[in-house]
Amino acid sequence: MIVNVLTELGLIKDVVGEKTAKALSKQLGLETMRDLLLHFPRRYSKRGELTSFNSLPVGEVVTVVGEVQSTNNRRMRGRKGSIFEVTLSDGEGLLTLAFFNQAWRQNELHAGVKGLFSGKIGSFSGVLQLTHPDYELFDSEIDPDKAQAWADLPIPIYPATSSMSTWRIQKAVKQALAVAPAIEELLPEQLLQTHGLVGLSQAIHWIHEPAVDSQWQEARESLKFHEAMLLQLGLASRRAAASKEQANVYVAGALLANFDAALPFQLTDGQIAAGNEIAADLASGHPMNRMLQGEVGSGKTIVAVRAVLSAAEKGSQSALLAPTEVLASQHYRSILEALGPGLAKELGLRLLTGSQPTAERKKTMLDLASGNCRMVVGTHALISENVSFFDLGLVIIDEQHRFGVSQREALRSKASKSPHTLVMTATPIPRTLAVTVFGDLDVSSLRELPKGRQPISTHSVPVAQKDLVARVWQRVAEEVQAGRQAFVVCPRIEQGVAEEGQEQIELESQELEPASVKAVFDALTENPVLKDVCKALLHGKLPAIEKERVMAEFEAGEIDLLVATTVIEVGVNVPNASTMVVLDADHFGLSQLHQLRGRVGRGEHAGLCLLVSAAEPGTIAASRLEALCSTTDGFALSESDLDLRGEGDVLGSQQSGIRSSLRLLRVVRDAELIQQARPLAQSLLSDGLSQNLQKVLEIQDADRLARS
Repeated sequence: MIVNVLTELGLIKDVVGEKTAKALSKQLGLETMRDLLLHFPRRYSKRGELTSFNSLPVGEVVTVVGEVQSTNNRRMRGRKGSIFEVTLSDGEGLLTLAFFNQAWRQNELHAGVKGLFSGKIGSFSGVLQLTHPDYELFDSEIDPDKAQAWADLPIPIYPATSSMSTWRIQKAVKQALAVAPAIEELLPEQLLQTHGLVGLSQAIHWIHEPAVDSQWQEARESLKFHEAMLLQLGLASRRAAASKEQANVYVAGALLANFDAALPFQLTDGQIAAGNEIAADLASGHPMNRMLQGEVGSGKTIVAVRAVLSAAEKGSQSALLAPTEVLASQHYRSILEALGPGLAKELGLRLLTGSQPTAERKKTMLDLASGNCRMVVGTHALISENVSFFDLGLVIIDEQHRFGVSQREALRSKASKSPHTLVMTATPIPRTLAVTVFGDLDVSSLRELPKGRQPISTHSVPVAQKDLVARVWQRVAEEVQAGRQAFVVCPRIEQGVAEEGQEQIELESQELEPASVKAVFDALTENPVLKDVCKALLHGKLPAIEKERVMAEFEAGEIDLLVATTVIEVGVNVPNASTMVVLDADHFGLSQLHQLRGRVGRGEHAGLCLLVSAAEPGTIAASRLEALCSTTDGFALSESDLDLRGEGDVLGSQQSGIRSSLRLLRVVRDAELIQQARPLAQSLLSDGLSQNLQKVLEIQDADRLARS
């Protein structure tokens, strides 16, 4: 007996058997009873009107009453497998039932058996048939009222695969519910009554086995409320724990004053506001946990450097963690330029990456351990076991979505006292999502772009229109002839090899192998339109020294056309680059495309972004590209992406809706409910949590860490 399916992690195999359990695990990732009972139906269907055999409409869902006349199990022609065929009669006509590779059904369906059968009417070689129908068998005569009631019963349709059908999932859930009749309530009864909701046990039973439509509708609303409360309770718990921690107090001094005075430009209002928020955090005595989000080019790095100078004033160290060596090197160079040689030397600014010469790495590590280096920029090399800090006080994570929770914590753990943490992202996040995902973080947003940024026009180019594709390369040649530079971006390095950190996009249909930089580079080399254009190749698998050389030559204007992967997504600043071509653009997420697009239009010339794609009209992929073409507002695009793909794994590291940790709740659609739950969760936490609820939150947090 399962006391509480949300806390007692019984294995599925103990209830449904080894074979079904293995399939559920392999196909859907369902391992425990909790996984199975929280695998909710995505929609509900009806079996259709009771229909006689003489009036069966092809293409419609119907329910029929019939008696099995005969059966036949035969091998399929020209392919492996068998078909189990059942001839059904209602006394007036005949109907064929077809089951592929399910010969075992002959144990249930044999001559003389009566029942109700439901499915979509099809026609094969002029014969009407139901393929894989749902059915209910009876020992006696079928009562017409009971038959109609069965036909009207809501049928749960589960997220399924070709190998694990919805009816197999439904059967497994039914078995699970049979041994889990009681599920302990997590939320106070008074709270549920106030909001007109049913309890958790009732809701889980109703959502899987509703007798009428109103039951699954009430169940969904109740479960969404539970989910919103659990999410906000988890985040509130983290905030409460963080508020009890102590951190170094940092107050701006001469270092920051001198830096600001030497700036050759004025800070934007957004930079000033974000800087003031960060300064208040640093001076609070509690660890800062803040996210700084802003468009590409909005000036996040300058804001971060100003925070570093406040920490350095007291002798503390700061570490900036970047996801790639290209980005780390870019940050190092831009920070070095911003600080100037004198201030950079005073801070002992260093770069630490895995590909550096051993002697250089050892020197940097020695300076970090001794305190001679008060600011370091680096990659994953920073979290190596042999890297130690003298007094790490400020941790800065750039492109934070590229790191898992465990990686971020690995760097924070190198501090002897809880460090201040600033995470940065150039992927703008709608406030509703920010509150949900980063409820344990304070959020500062930079919406303004520095003066001088040029407009970018974006156009979608269907790959099937060969004349338009040819025009793409002509356009690139024209820009180069005019003295400007261009990017060509591909989803793959070579066949079957994606760039490290490349966002995985679920496509609606089976596609051809997406374009690779190596194949495209070779093809463009042979393209007569681009024969005189100086080209180079850039991807993450190149040796670090080669990547540095290519980027330096491109920045210096010695290379006209750079064929690259998403390695150039962030941190690349080439003001002379005016054009970007993205091949197989439907293989990229919307926010990622927006970041890529931000690589052009950074100088005196207007930007042009051309999205070449095979996306079919009406698909989600096509909608993403249309949204990108319609606006350059990253926050608006992020909300569109959220609507189209889901919010991703909001408590872990996955950024795609495909693996969302939210079951029923949707951030945009349910924003009001999420915001309503936040003060309720805070109040509940203040009153004290039940032991059971505390255990659920611990499991939730463990799941988050496991996914990171």
